[in-house]
Amino acid sequence: MADRLPPLTALRAFEAAARHLSFAQAAADLNVTPAALSFQIKSLETHLGEPVFRRLNRAVELTEAGRMLAPGVTDGFSALSSAWRNTQRLSDNSTLTVTAGPAFTSKWLAPRLYEFAQAHPEIELRFSASLRLIDFDRDAVDVAIRFGLGHDKDVHSEPLIREWMTPMMTPELAEKFGTLENLSQAPLIHDESISFFKQPTDWAAWCRAAGLAFDTTSGLRFSQVDHALDAAISGAGVVLGRVSLATRALEQGRLVAPFQMGLLTEAQFRFICPQGTENRPHVAAFRSWILKEIQASEIFEAGRTLISPQA
Repeated sequence: MADRLPPLTALRAFEAAARHLSFAQAAADLNVTPAALSFQIKSLETHLGEPVFRRLNRAVELTEAGRMLAPGVTDGFSALSSAWRNTQRLSDNSTLTVTAGPAFTSKWLAPRLYEFAQAHPEIELRFSASLRLIDFDRDAVDVAIRFGLGHDKDVHSEPLIREWMTPMMTPELAEKFGTLENLSQAPLIHDESISFFKQPTDWAAWCRAAGLAFDTTSGLRFSQVDHALDAAISGAGVVLGRVSLATRALEQGRLVAPFQMGLLTEAQFRFICPQGTENRPHVAAFRSWILKEIQASEIFEAGRTLISPQA
């Protein structure tokens, strides 16, 4: 048995046929004739010394040898495709693909994208609103914005925002509940997306820090932070809001944050990209812009007391 690999075209024909379990569909996938594909499969079987498909009436199935070969060939072509895409991206400084969570995308990025586009018309931005873990070697992504406790390995990772939380409400509700004495009567909104924090950063923790004692268990509960903020903007109640995602609503006056006390969170947003790509022109331009925008929003920290929560 020869150790050398069969021709790449034969392996490609096998991979497509194993994926479809149909020579006709595989041929269409590769844009070749069924006869040409069948010839490549026979070439591979001759090279191997045994069949990889069992030909049935109007169908094919993998033999034991074919079942053993298929996963490795599939992984091999996937790795080749990934390496080719990543190499192509090295010379592409005009397209920037960014992934961020749905809440950060809708509440922070989307309202500001016009400003970046105006400043950098040479860069085409593409966004993927997703919380899925990113594999930079596999996924066609240049930058990931992620929120969490931060255990990033083998990538360039830097903190973006010092996240803190404070009660937020509409100006109309602030007239009724904008004092510590009246807050206990307000309808509360709970953001349960932060339940993974080791140190509780919820209404009970904020009240302890502010020296208040009242029942904080009632109220609306949301599993997504942007939904909790939207409810507060609609006037449904008072939310213990994350300043990073509420910045634009605070700037526009749709929400106000009347209390001095803020709770720092242990989690934070991070700017993540493959190691060494942070200095590529389009990545560096986006990084510089996002840091500048974040710095401008730090005015909301002025005059506040920010403390870490206690269990």
